[in-house]
Amino acid sequence: MPTTRRRALAGALATTVLATRTPATARPARAQGPAVKVGAVLEFSGGLELFGQQAKLGLDLAAAEINAAGGILGRPVELLYEDNKTDPKTAVEKASRLIARDEVLAICGPITSSARDAMAPTMARGRTPLLYATNYEGGACGRYIFCFNTVPNQELAKLVPYLARTKGARFYCFGADYVWPQRMFQHARKLVEGLGGTILGEELAPFGVKEFAPVIRRIEASGAQVLLFALPGADGITFIRQAEDLGLLKKLTVGFLGFSEAYLGAFGPGRGQDMYVAVPFVAAAEATGPKEFVARIRARAGRDAVVSHYVMTHWLALTALARALEKVGRIDREAVVEGLEGLTVEAPTGPVTIGAKDHHVTLAMFLAKTQGDQLVTVEALGPQAPEAGCA
Repeated sequence: MPTTRRRALAGALATTVLATRTPATARPARAQGPAVKVGAVLEFSGGLELFGQQAKLGLDLAAAEINAAGGILGRPVELLYEDNKTDPKTAVEKASRLIARDEVLAICGPITSSARDAMAPTMARGRTPLLYATNYEGGACGRYIFCFNTVPNQELAKLVPYLARTKGARFYCFGADYVWPQRMFQHARKLVEGLGGTILGEELAPFGVKEFAPVIRRIEASGAQVLLFALPGADGITFIRQAEDLGLLKKLTVGFLGFSEAYLGAFGPGRGQDMYVAVPFVAAAEATGPKEFVARIRARAGRDAVVSHYVMTHWLALTALARALEKVGRIDREAVVEGLEGLTVEAPTGPVTIGAKDHHVTLAMFLAKTQGDQLVTVEALGPQAPEAGCA
């Protein structure tokens, strides 16, 4: 998720800022010896608090479950949280401290692509794995980077054909002016044109726009049947509200790229209905795995805790680290890399395989839509392999 998502849900979806550098769990009786320290550099202030908290929910559950099962090779795992304040420079400073002073085995996070890219040289110099679990534009590749969420083809390869088939093949693209929407729209254009459809227009807007009536009128005048929408956070919520007020949503279908349960309820009662997305996890799914996962999170965080794919993918990242070390049979940074490459981990949605060379994950995807106050599954899409964008 690029830095310009820092306005995501700020104000519209305020959240409590969490205290940082707190051990995730107490040591269980069966886990002995020095703790296996894992850092977590996340956005707990500066505009992306909601996503940082979602990540923490998943990491904390994974740590608790690992320790309850006896730890990693008999040693307890301890999470050391650091707030990067949604700032790449701060992210580098916190990562450097965790590597040099705390001697962490790996670092989970961050949320933004700019923070991840800024941290990458530090991770490489320190030969410390970075476990990145946010959906993003692709291209983050290297020996010490592992990506546990989606890249564009995994979200779009099934979503675009479904929308073209069921809603119409005339598309309009509107999003924020930064790398993630640009890459998403580039990929979508190839898919739409390959299906014989048409992209009638593409617009990118800077963050902070408050009045969307002009672009809403242009979209309506184009005759588009589907709007591919990639304007995250508070600005995206404002657009959807205004589009609904002006009647646009009665005339076309929205494919809301990057949507998750974190947005639910933000548009107002009865609003934001029948918007489509492809995600690696749906909290309201009836399948046993997702239901049990949501129940485990809410048993720790409260019955009203929001559970999105960010929770699941960060749980997956730490769980995979434990499995990797158990596979190799030793605990050190290079063992993490060796163990993660090619590893398959059982997730709430089924097996997830980490690429031996590109370090991205093949995972189950789900076509979903907003319905009432939930995100509901329309179709299980099966495992989707990533096009990681590695050179």
